[in-house]
Amino acid sequence: MAKEPDSLVIGATGLIGRWLAAELLTQGRAVAVTVRGGPDRAEELRAWLRDHGHTDERALTVVAADITRPGLGLAPEDERRPASVRDVHNAAAVFRFGLGPDEARRANVDGALNVLRWAGTRPRLRRLVHVSGYRTASETFPYPASPERRAALYRRWGAYEASKREADAAVRAVAAAEGVPLTVVNPASVIGHSETGEAGQYIGLADLIGRLWTGRLPALAGTRRTFVPVVTVDHLARFMAAVPEHDGGPFRAHWVLDGSTPDLPDLVALLARHLGVRAPRALLPAGLVRRLPRALSGIDPEALAFLAEDRYDTASADALADAAGLARPPVQEALRRWADRLVAERFGAARPPLSGGFHPVAGSRTYLAGDRAAPEYVLLHGLPLDSECWQGVLPELDGPALMADLPGLGRSSRSDGNPAGWLAELLAPLRTRPVLVAHSAAAAPALRYAHAHPDRVAGLVLVSPYFLQRRPGRHLRTPAVVAPVLRTAPARRLGAALGLGGVDVPALDDAVAQLRRPGVARRTARRLGRAQRASERAELRALAAACDVPVHLVAGEHDPLIADIPAVTVTVIPGAGHHPQLTHPAAVAAAAAVTARG
Repeated sequence: MAKEPDSLVIGATGLIGRWLAAELLTQGRAVAVTVRGGPDRAEELRAWLRDHGHTDERALTVVAADITRPGLGLAPEDERRPASVRDVHNAAAVFRFGLGPDEARRANVDGALNVLRWAGTRPRLRRLVHVSGYRTASETFPYPASPERRAALYRRWGAYEASKREADAAVRAVAAAEGVPLTVVNPASVIGHSETGEAGQYIGLADLIGRLWTGRLPALAGTRRTFVPVVTVDHLARFMAAVPEHDGGPFRAHWVLDGSTPDLPDLVALLARHLGVRAPRALLPAGLVRRLPRALSGIDPEALAFLAEDRYDTASADALADAAGLARPPVQEALRRWADRLVAERFGAARPPLSGGFHPVAGSRTYLAGDRAAPEYVLLHGLPLDSECWQGVLPELDGPALMADLPGLGRSSRSDGNPAGWLAELLAPLRTRPVLVAHSAAAAPALRYAHAHPDRVAGLVLVSPYFLQRRPGRHLRTPAVVAPVLRTAPARRLGAALGLGGVDVPALDDAVAQLRRPGVARRTARRLGRAQRASERAELRALAAACDVPVHLVAGEHDPLIADIPAVTVTVIPGAGHHPQLTHPAAVAAAAAVTARG
């Protein structure tokens, strides 16, 4: 039997709403949430909460609602279910640039007033908490405004920002007139969880970081003092959960942000250093950018409303946080973790099994995922892929693994050192003797490392080792020919070139995305060309024959080995080609497990 809820979260499928619901459940509260969109959306929210450790179904009451309708459009049976609610949190809004004024007002203004009036009918209401926005401090919206004045402000600010400002003014006025106890929370740009980086929203500041990552940010709009403050989603959720316990009186308002957020140029430079990409040096006045075609600037004009030098009074929010025992997490570390997560998720296009991040290794900002302390397996990708090519292998392994993008490839920045030196630095902190599983071109640094440090490696699994296979056609040995193909090929075409036919492999989408970033295709093509040198192939064959650690060769039936290494285990995978980790991951994992068992 469900527990009677004492808190209601409206807009619980959105960024702020779902994290607030999770926080209230963490505190042992019985929570009701409203969901619009039918049973599928409700199940999506339940699944997200289960993934975040909230499995007590009795503590959660889900109610179908539509804030654009008076009374929230509740059915009679649903109207009774949240009767015990004391605290109503309204996190519902449409956050999207390009909205029409009518759509924006219906959701963000009319919706906010419908929530307020419905909350005012709750017999046990202690407080309504309304989520507004930090830019409402810069200039208030007149309420009520004439149609002409309102239209002018919507043209000036854009429909989203104008509707949020109008809603802010409307709920204050109507709450005062109708005696509804109200707290307005004005959060800054919401970034990911302070520990995991997870947010789940990819517009606004996240879009700017996406353009930085993909080399599409030649200049910044604004000035040296442009201030776009942030707040982590978990701190905001804890703050909102604490508001009803600590706020009294008819009205309170709090600006919730981290005042130590770097100014925008410094914030972008911080994340550029972390990601190993180039930060833009040019600054363009926002007014000039507004007049440029969007195809040239890459910036939605509505985003320019957030670029200002204003600072914000956080005294009341700081006092409440102190009273509730809340401490803001360090903002720079939170920004870095958020950027890691954005890259791992390809800015909303992927959900990798392991979320990684960037770490300094031999001068490279290296992308790592998995166990960085005591892995039983270290997985190294070949060309032209990145470490996402091991997605199918990971769940088949019998122990923890560390995956790494090689320097200069995939998501890792280039290194001035050689790949073997990079691998030595990567493995130096490990407390285990892992099995190195290396595909194709990665076999070279793995073999060289194992030969130099046999006491640090339990075994080598060389998957499709190129130096024991037929050399490709001459056209693949010329970087000037290969690089443009790699940079422009869609996933299906790349898959066909790799011998995967029509196989739909998510890792190819990730490889294509990385190859289109500046310099990655060129470096990949150069590595492909270098791998075909006869002298290098002969050297690696000699090292494999003389290696002091167990070596296990894995090859696909359709991409066979053409040279033998005495006393070395060989596994041929039926039906596989050069990339068996993509097409036959269980077989590759089984070969790795055999090597690990000795």
